[in-house]
Amino acid sequence: MANLILIVDDDPVQRRLLEAMIRRFGYPAEAVESGEAALARLERRDAEPVSLLILDLVMPDLDGMGVLARMRDRDIAVPAIVQTAHGSIEAVISAMRAGAADFVVKPVGAERLQVSIKNALRVDALEGELRTATRRASGELSFRDIVSSDETMGRTLRLAERAAKSNIPVLLEGESGVGKELMARAIQGASERRGKAFVTVNCGALPENLVESILFGHEKGAFTGATDKHLGKFLEAHGGTLFLDEVGELPAESQVKLLRALQEGEIDPVGAKRSVKVDVRLISASNQGLIDLVKRGKFREDLFYRLNVFPISLPPLRARRADVPGLAMRFLARFCAEEGKRIRAISADALALLRSYEWPGNVRQLENALFRAVVLADGDELTLAEFPQIAAQVEGYDVEIPASPSAVLHRPHIAGPEQRMADLRDPHWIKLLDDHANVRKLSDVETEVIRFAFTFYRGQMSLIARKLGIGRSTLYRKLKEMGVDTEMLGEAAA
Repeated sequence: MANLILIVDDDPVQRRLLEAMIRRFGYPAEAVESGEAALARLERRDAEPVSLLILDLVMPDLDGMGVLARMRDRDIAVPAIVQTAHGSIEAVISAMRAGAADFVVKPVGAERLQVSIKNALRVDALEGELRTATRRASGELSFRDIVSSDETMGRTLRLAERAAKSNIPVLLEGESGVGKELMARAIQGASERRGKAFVTVNCGALPENLVESILFGHEKGAFTGATDKHLGKFLEAHGGTLFLDEVGELPAESQVKLLRALQEGEIDPVGAKRSVKVDVRLISASNQGLIDLVKRGKFREDLFYRLNVFPISLPPLRARRADVPGLAMRFLARFCAEEGKRIRAISADALALLRSYEWPGNVRQLENALFRAVVLADGDELTLAEFPQIAAQVEGYDVEIPASPSAVLHRPHIAGPEQRMADLRDPHWIKLLDDHANVRKLSDVETEVIRFAFTFYRGQMSLIARKLGIGRSTLYRKLKEMGVDTEMLGEAAA
């Protein structure tokens, strides 16, 4: 469930009132009658994680201040809204110093409590993103930074925790966008190489004639254009971790040299007279089954067994839908900070939509969908209207793209119903073949991308040109070639 709220109060009437109120807000809720019971619930690993506490300050035995103190001692990072019938200045100061996110006086009104809940969840999500960014930069990312409450993902995390305790080679397999690099960084952050170099290599993006030089380095003058000595990724990662993403894309010749580097613990820089010893923890990843590549003769079998010592499979997002709300809130917090927006929450209907969608692009696609929604949003809450492309692909939802200056692209003399549907498509899918199974013309694909950019960025010409990597004059020229009267865009589009 999304953003579970735990009510902690010794008064049974107050518990029932708060639980009913919170459920009307669209949040799931649980209630306990004591501080000890609250701590026990917070530490349960076999239950839905708690996102927020509504904590009474005055209770017998362990009171609210005591709960906050123990949460701090046990490193339980769950925000708390404290409440009491006595709203003295001293109580407010003490509660805030103890770590409370907000303070309300009984009996709290529905509107006041709802605003407090939205603010606390938003701030907690932003703090979580900041902690993750800080740990990522320092090479100290941990498994706690991976947002998940799903049992399937939980088993994957426990397996990765075991791998982190040794120097064993790990192979991460899963669809594109599931978070393989994040998992690799968490493995390093939980290992003895924590804080050391973490070097990422996208094997699918390496020029074939430079793979060896990029991985193993070269000496000055080793080949034409080698004007300086280059260390290579293995030496850059010396003492730390080397992450080979899309390792299945390595050319056959490079696979041989990678195998030798793993077997001997040394590399041969291009043009060097002797081998160089290296100490790296290798984590590799692939979005296609390496064993299938082996069977098709596209990947060396001996290298496969060197990499596949500790395989870990990451489930797609559609297999762990319970994680969608938590991930969405984290992305919302980050993009609001980046874009200067003050959006407090995601509506219950919008969250239900996000959980219903299949997410073929996985976590990366969800991240992009939240970015677009934040850019589109005008209010303080994301609603169904901010997710038109998603709603168009989920049965039972019918949401139009919000009106914007880009609407001129959808007028009858410019775009018909087929183009309208194309603009509503999932941005992670584009049709590359025509109805006769031939590759579409580049100009047609380009036109489709430009149309989507207009919808995505709501007709902001400068932003569209920058994101497409072209000049504004070039964009205007291409629009005219598409039959768009650019004068109709006006100042709003600029």
